[in-house]
Amino acid sequence: MGELQTETITLRVSDGTEMNGFLARPADGAKRPGMLVFQEAFGVNGHIRDVCKRIAAEGFVTLAPELFHRSGPGMEIPYTDLPSAMMQVRALTEAGMEADVRAAHQALVADPQVEPGRYAAVGFCMGGRVAYLADAVVPLVAAISFYGGGIAPSQMGPGLLGRVKNLSGPILFFWGGRDKHIGAEQRRAVADALTEVGKTHIEVTFSDADHAFFCDARPSYHPESAKEAWALSLAFLRERIGSR
Repeated sequence: MGELQTETITLRVSDGTEMNGFLARPADGAKRPGMLVFQEAFGVNGHIRDVCKRIAAEGFVTLAPELFHRSGPGMEIPYTDLPSAMMQVRALTEAGMEADVRAAHQALVADPQVEPGRYAAVGFCMGGRVAYLADAVVPLVAAISFYGGGIAPSQMGPGLLGRVKNLSGPILFFWGGRDKHIGAEQRRAVADALTEVGKTHIEVTFSDADHAFFCDARPSYHPESAKEAWALSLAFLRERIGSR
């Protein structure tokens, strides 16, 4: 892939708020699939912008909306400051996330470089849950959830399995076998819920990986698992939506 173009855009959300988003695209102007990229609990930071650019280099128009725009617009929280990150996460609501998803999806729909009907989503940690939610509230051809906490019921909340019947596209889940935040019982609950209603899904658990194994800016980064997850993600997307 050749040169990329990047910019920050402002989106209007249905609740009257405004939300910035990081946009990356191939500079050739050719029609491309659209990809929503959902952040970790630390904001649309350097890692998420890098993911956007990596996916754009594979032939997508990518958009990462700033989901903390109501409580902490523009925040990029250090990975060492988990309490501040959790404060922002607790400020999110399901209704607010749904509105943000719809606004970001509409931005791709309105983008003249994005080919109609070819929309997908990927998310990491908190964003893995949002990618699952996006698959249930906007028409996606495919979705990818990296270690998405909060999909299954847990001590943190009731989860989002009530949305399972509304999933539109096949979804690929990546889990870390050493992830103490998302245990085997939660992973089983997600798989069982999708199986029960006949939704196409793929589960991949990396036995040696911890939570956030894909992020090369965090101590839990596991290069082998990250490399394999990236290759599997690209294969899944090319099968479901196409690229380049």
